[in-house]
Amino acid sequence: MRALQPRLSRSDSVVTYQQLKTMLSSHNVQLFDVRSPDEFRDGHIPHSTSIPLDHLGESLKLSPKDFKLIFQVEAPGKDDNNIVFYCRSGNRSAKALDVVHQLGFNRARHFKGGYSEWVTHEGK
Repeated sequence: MRALQPRLSRSDSVVTYQQLKTMLSSHNVQLFDVRSPDEFRDGHIPHSTSIPLDHLGESLKLSPKDFKLIFQVEAPGKDDNNIVFYCRSGNRSAKALDVVHQLGFNRARHFKGGYSEWVTHEGK
């Protein structure tokens, strides 16, 4: 029997811009945008996958095969420590953490600055 992964505290569940850049450059992140499809189409962080907040819970309950078929990326695992959610400014991604923590993804984190901070740093 595996030991349960402790849930991260709120401060430990935040990823900074620099941490996210490092994770992206090392290809060590499962990055999910929880904004609306229209917001995603208007611009998003590279290598992110769109899963609107309203569909997040049901999407993470899909089988790995169905998840990959729908989203074209591997399904995240409950013990993965490289799952990061973001939205525009951190509110929806904080709600996403509540959703996924209830599903057992206790090591998931969010980029609190969201796409707004990303754009500020990236100059887009």
